[in-house]
Amino acid sequence: MAFAFSLSFGVLAKASGMGSLAPVLMSMTTFAGSAQFAAASVLGTGGGAVAAIGAASLLNTRYAPISLTVAPSMGGTWFSRLIQSQLIVDESWAVAQAGGGRVDRRTLIGAGALLWVFWVGGTVVGVLGSEFIGNPARYGLDAAFPALFLALLVAQIDSRKAVLAAVLGAAIALALVPFSAAGVPIIVASLACLVGLWDR
Repeated sequence: MAFAFSLSFGVLAKASGMGSLAPVLMSMTTFAGSAQFAAASVLGTGGGAVAAIGAASLLNTRYAPISLTVAPSMGGTWFSRLIQSQLIVDESWAVAQAGGGRVDRRTLIGAGALLWVFWVGGTVVGVLGSEFIGNPARYGLDAAFPALFLALLVAQIDSRKAVLAAVLGAAIALALVPFSAAGVPIIVASLACLVGLWDR
């Protein structure tokens, strides 16, 4: 699954103008599917680097609370912990749950390392194979961006506030698309999440 998903990222990133090396380096260092797709999407629609980084950073803010739950289980020097933290992704964190709020460090590192290898490998294959695959739209790969974020959104809609935030975010983004640079609507639309602070 990770290999197929990252292969799609490699093809789409190359088609969006990121070149051959940048997508691979991004997979090696960022290692965050939704954030990478967001950045490539912004760049592919003519957005600048600031907007792409902003969109990717917003999606990765979820790793702050996840990392807090993992921190007590991490040992070693600060550098060792830094390297290990790169392997904390949604999937590795989920399978490493040991109950009672505890995380099995070995499972976390093992799963994260395996996912990293498949993710980087898939990106390489996608970038190198993009010339043979041709236009991603021909295979529907261009739909991967909106499909990914729609899937993430649906999983989060579990209350009236969530529905309101989703509708408001969509309305803000649609209103800004004709008047702003690519990537800006995504960033501004994220303000809709402030609905969660409303107690009524």
